[in-house]
Amino acid sequence: MQNFRPVLLVAGVLVAALGVAMLIPMTADLLSRDPKHREDWTAFAGGSILAIFCGAGAAMASWGRIEQLSARQGFMITSLSWLALVAFAAVPFVLGSFELNYTDAFFEAMSGFTTTGSTILVGLDDAAPGALLWRSMLQWFGGVGVIIMAFAVLPALKVGGMQLFKQEAWDISEKFVASAAQYSIALSAIYIFFTILCFILLWAFGMPAFDAANHALTTVSTGGFSTRDASLGAFLFMGRAPLELIVAIFMIIGSLPFGIFLAAAMRGAWRRLFSDSQIRFFIGLVILLTTVMTVYLYARFEVEPFLAFRLATFNVVSIMTGTGFASADYGKWGAFAGAFFFCIMFIGGCAGSTSCGLKIFRFQVALAAITVYGRRLAHPSGVFVAHYNGRPLTDDIFVSVLSFFFVYFASFATLAVLLSGFGLDTVSALSSAGTAIANVGPGLGDLVGPAGNFASLPDGAKWLMSAGMLLGRLEFFTVIVLFSPALWRQ
Repeated sequence: MQNFRPVLLVAGVLVAALGVAMLIPMTADLLSRDPKHREDWTAFAGGSILAIFCGAGAAMASWGRIEQLSARQGFMITSLSWLALVAFAAVPFVLGSFELNYTDAFFEAMSGFTTTGSTILVGLDDAAPGALLWRSMLQWFGGVGVIIMAFAVLPALKVGGMQLFKQEAWDISEKFVASAAQYSIALSAIYIFFTILCFILLWAFGMPAFDAANHALTTVSTGGFSTRDASLGAFLFMGRAPLELIVAIFMIIGSLPFGIFLAAAMRGAWRRLFSDSQIRFFIGLVILLTTVMTVYLYARFEVEPFLAFRLATFNVVSIMTGTGFASADYGKWGAFAGAFFFCIMFIGGCAGSTSCGLKIFRFQVALAAITVYGRRLAHPSGVFVAHYNGRPLTDDIFVSVLSFFFVYFASFATLAVLLSGFGLDTVSALSSAGTAIANVGPGLGDLVGPAGNFASLPDGAKWLMSAGMLLGRLEFFTVIVLFSPALWRQ
């Protein structure tokens, strides 16, 4: 008989905690100076009561010590917890001043929790502070959830080659449960530190305190939600160039492995920040892609070299890391720029970061596989072993990573075809599918590009994109395996 008690317990506790978190935007609305905005507190009060009641009820009904988790329960906890959190997080959007239908509210909440950054909302400049803060909080919660999942769940479940990062402490056992709590607290502390530091710097360089707090939450989480319709571009007027640099730096920080930050803080292993092959590959790729776009902007539009470098750096980092902030409408930079940003949206950051996409280590493993294959063709009698960070790569890692590539792009192609069935043009369908699967945010074209949003998409397309966001954020196999009959056999 299947034991769903641990699944209900974890999901119930998380939903109840989400309900408590709704009290924060509720307070923000109550303290608003605008009487119209103060009315929105009831949306969060209602959502909070519903989440606490349902979450606490599920937790109490399944209460008990979790001594051991099976792989099946691990997959279920990961997928169903995210779905439950999104379902309840959408409620304030339905009850609040935006008066969204549940489809739009679910899309917005899913985009928040998966740190995608795609939005259907307009009029953010005049929106109630509670709603803006809630969107930012969802991305912040999603970011820390992804970090913990990358260290506590995916390596143990061997998803997409993540077993490369498995440590003895991370195992599906009683030891795993105890270690997960300790490491989760430590990783969360580092995450909070970077968020506070980002807020202080943004505020110090002229961004209003409320906007600085929201952008700090969505920058470190590489989420991309903003408090303005024009995104970060609304703040980048004359004299505010440092804001662009600060956000770019913290987008990069959010895309680095938080496990290395933890090792540096607890064991003084700061050298790993410079010696880790994944970090060096990521930084090198950022420099290369920024240089290419800088040269293109300078040569094509004859803009000032420093301005070309600023625009290239910010937008390359934003799209590559999956954050999705926009400082300019790069859709108007020509066909090359459109194709360029479309391709780099799939790259993502490092494993164990808040970033999304394919992840840097998978490109490294794929390159190592190609190199070894080439050497074996040239020297059939030779013995060649691929390595990652000084460790040999086994065949199961190659299979996991290459399978992930196949499923990733097969899912992207399938989603693009399905979206085109709702009447979307080719560019919109492809970029919408890409931005959902890669959890990036803005797409391409006038409809869903950096100057548009996803409000005009049919409801069916929004549900498909929501599914794509969840698949991309949970690394595909975590969700897909739930539909495998073999998982449910004793």
